[in-house]
Amino acid sequence: MKNLFVHVLSALAISVSAPCLADSPVAVPSVIPVADFFLNEAFSQTVMSPSGRYVAAVVVGGPQKRRGLVVFDSDDLGKSKAIAIFNNADVDTIQWVNDERLLYDTYDYRATAADQRIGFVHAVDRQGGKESRRMPYRSLYASLNDGTNDAIFIRTVGNRWSKNRSSGLMRVDTVTTEEKNITFGGPDSVLDWALDWRGTPRAALAYVDGKARMHWRVKPDSPWTVAREWNTYANQHESPLPVAVDDQDRLYVIAREEVGGDENWLYRVDMRAAVAEWKPLISLKGYDFEGSIVWGEAGRVLGFRHLTDAWSTTWVDPGMKAIQADVDKLLPGTVNTISCGLCTNRRKILVNAWSDRDPGTSMLYDTEKRTLQGLGRSRPWIKPEHMARREFLRFSARDGLSIPLHVTRPIGQTKPGPMVVLVHGGPFVRGGKWAWDAESQFLASRGYTVIEPEFRGSMGFGYKLFRAGWKQWGLAMQDDVADATLWAVMQGYADPKRICIAGASYGGYAALMGLVRHDSLYQCAVSWAAVSDINLIYEARWSNLPEQFKEYGMPMLVADQSKDAAQIRETSPLQQASRIKKPVLLAHGGEDYRVPIYHATRMRDALQKHAATVEWVSYADEGHGWLLEATQADFWTRVEGFLRKHTAMR
Repeated sequence: MKNLFVHVLSALAISVSAPCLADSPVAVPSVIPVADFFLNEAFSQTVMSPSGRYVAAVVVGGPQKRRGLVVFDSDDLGKSKAIAIFNNADVDTIQWVNDERLLYDTYDYRATAADQRIGFVHAVDRQGGKESRRMPYRSLYASLNDGTNDAIFIRTVGNRWSKNRSSGLMRVDTVTTEEKNITFGGPDSVLDWALDWRGTPRAALAYVDGKARMHWRVKPDSPWTVAREWNTYANQHESPLPVAVDDQDRLYVIAREEVGGDENWLYRVDMRAAVAEWKPLISLKGYDFEGSIVWGEAGRVLGFRHLTDAWSTTWVDPGMKAIQADVDKLLPGTVNTISCGLCTNRRKILVNAWSDRDPGTSMLYDTEKRTLQGLGRSRPWIKPEHMARREFLRFSARDGLSIPLHVTRPIGQTKPGPMVVLVHGGPFVRGGKWAWDAESQFLASRGYTVIEPEFRGSMGFGYKLFRAGWKQWGLAMQDDVADATLWAVMQGYADPKRICIAGASYGGYAALMGLVRHDSLYQCAVSWAAVSDINLIYEARWSNLPEQFKEYGMPMLVADQSKDAAQIRETSPLQQASRIKKPVLLAHGGEDYRVPIYHATRMRDALQKHAATVEWVSYADEGHGWLLEATQADFWTRVEGFLRKHTAMR
């Protein structure tokens, strides 16, 4: 099996003085194939073993070009070995249990959403010698890295139609499959747990009838007590999210800063103190804390990974901070995450580096020789010098609210040109970050500037921006998208007569509403997997949207079906179809369980009834978004032709 991955194991030596990409003009191919942007990664999921000697990765190889599990020996890459590869399935995610044992699950990236076989997690020996063992559960919760063969799995009670779901945690021996329920006797209706370094549950979030409660126990054997209670949706931005407990019984919590503050910070709480003091650790001006803790041996905290415009790491361990500085000097112009298992041995460091133009490269850094050695590239067919630059900027909406946005401009473009306004889905999520993005890079390669506004309601940029989006579907949220469009014209990025709006899910809804509300700004719309009517969300029974969100979340965040009936009518594209006069490309998956296909078919029929120009495509076996590479290539080829036709692209 080793020969199947020979192209990966011939590691590439990287110069210590490797320069960042220059801004000077480069010869870009006239047309990069559509499919190149949407092929699955060839090399991904790199993770170092607890001792820091071995690196596991998911690598495409074998006769069927499937995703397989490969283990690299950092002392001798020639001893690296492929230990799990299949002809009819792909390895999806991987994790170490200890230096001799790994976990992986499978997915079929060549099957449609309708044909997926829900897989279990499997355990396998690093040498591939022991028989792969199927775990009794499908979802891994945590790998303990405590020297045992144990891992923590999550067991969910209830289905997507249940109002109150709950979960429990099972500690499973990955060799014998013996298991123990470690949350027995804990709070009811818990969906989020926080463990200490021994794998003992110490904090929990329970959700019941629109209310949330945070429980904790001061010591591993203490009784559970309620620490806080709040309204799940009305106060969700200030809701504390317990993360983990360290070696000194201190709980790490993500929570909104003191009353009146805007961002979520990372706090540390000494649960043993008579009066629990919430000590702020990481605060990021203009951003909520989103990230993770980097753990060392026996629950010792080494640092914190977090997202602002891009990912970065704040190290509390001086040695790791120094190594990070050395790596950053060797690799300027990229985000460089470093890891070394539990970091008891720091001779070899795993480095994952990426940028807005580079999908990513995995390397080993030798701390003694101060050299880098390549392991593999995420998408080796993508040439970073042929990719466009991506910027993170902010502008003021019409009411003065600061709106973040991402801008990707074609290489060499200095004058106003055609533009696509790409609206993210959710909508109560963060849309993008500084990294390589297939959709925006594809559109930029075809000559389009791409702007992606983080309109009000988006999360990750503080409570004020999020709160301003409540009950603003099709209203102020839509105005932000329009204001972003006008801002881009004022900046000289866009020709105002050559702009289209596009998006999926909520973004597809916003694309349709753009033609309803701001017809003069856009020449066309591309809408896929889109919501077309807010009432249809409420009435759906063939949907995996949680019932608790419909009952408690939607009336507060979107619109109340009874009290806001007039607003729903005005802000549902299906009910306003007669106002759409510009061409629409409409696409949907037949197996979409989040936004069922009747949203699209009813929208198509309504547009055709009013003589609007509609290009329609359905992918019978796809779900909420496109899984198959062939579907991606077909859809984006259609998008390219549609945009060319309606933006007079030369």
